Amino acid sequence: MKIMTGIDLHSNNAVCGLMDEEGRRVLQKRLPCDLDMIVKTLAPYKDRITQVAVESTYNWYWLVDGLEDHGYPVVLANPAKMNQYDGLKQTNDTTDVFFICELMRLGILPVSYLYNRQTRPVRDLLRRRMLLVQLRTSLILSFKSLHERTLGRRVPLREVKSMTVEKAQASFTHAADRLLSGEQLGLIGQLNESVAKLEEHVMSTTKDWTTFQRLQEMPGIGKILGLTIALETGEPTRFADAGHFASYARCVKSQRESNHKKKGENNRKCGNRYLAWAFVEAAHFAIRYDEQCRQFYDRKKNKTNVAVATKALACKLAKAAWHVMHDVPYDPERVFGEKRDTP
Repeated sequence: MKIMTGIDLHSNNAVCGLMDEEGRRVLQKRLPCDLDMIVKTLAPYKDRITQVAVESTYNWYWLVDGLEDHGYPVVLANPAKMNQYDGLKQTNDTTDVFFICELMRLGILPVSYLYNRQTRPVRDLLRRRMLLVQLRTSLILSFKSLHERTLGRRVPLREVKSMTVEKAQASFTHAADRLLSGEQLGLIGQLNESVAKLEEHVMSTTKDWTTFQRLQEMPGIGKILGLTIALETGEPTRFADAGHFASYARCVKSQRESNHKKKGENNRKCGNRYLAWAFVEAAHFAIRYDEQCRQFYDRKKNKTNVAVATKALACKLAKAAWHVMHDVPYDPERVFGEKRDTP
């Protein structure tokens, strides 16, 4: 008799539940986060296990990869789409793991996209680059603030980037200010080197990736944004159409309507926040350097506001990117309609 296996994964343990095709509970056991122990527990049932569903948490990589290496068919259970009956008096890890098994038994388990394990580390490396860039930006702003409140002069960004530690320290009289300015510029320089190393590795790994190259044909999308979009998307064929992709990129409204009236909002965070950032950044660049994007933005801004107009352009670019990633050349007239003269 076939067996479905669910694993409710936590930071320090994993609750394994096995259920047969008639809904009978075969085994339930709480195990430490140790791959060998989990594999040993599942081994007597391996020939009968049709699927192993691991709850999609922040720490699933080691478990999913390890189970796949041992020959188990693994899927990621999407917890955002699994809602147990609200009337249940008590729920715990046991009920949760067997609820996953029951959904598998009925063939209605919502699953998440299982990203390619060879490309996944490159995607994560690019995400960590963003953290370093954000940290560098905070240090630059802090240095500019120190300079302005102490010396009464605003330092342009280009001057900060070219300034040496000795020059920065020479501007201040107090020892504490000299120490702080020197340390901040030193950290900024180290972060510049780290960001450059990460970018070099990502570029060398993806230099022959045609998807990334095609995305750069679009307005507002350069190397970093193109890499971000390509790596965060993975296989573009997993999205049924451009609208689904734009929704995943958080470029559409998340609200409930009835009789043309707003009744509330759905999950605004459903989707990929890195894609959301990338397309908004692309919209900002496109407004500055592409005429048709700027015209579309201006029309939207005159009817609404800056934030809505920027998001609307980001949505346009997201839908266009889905087509571009399907080998369709970027066509501005197809995206925005016929070109209009600037009033």
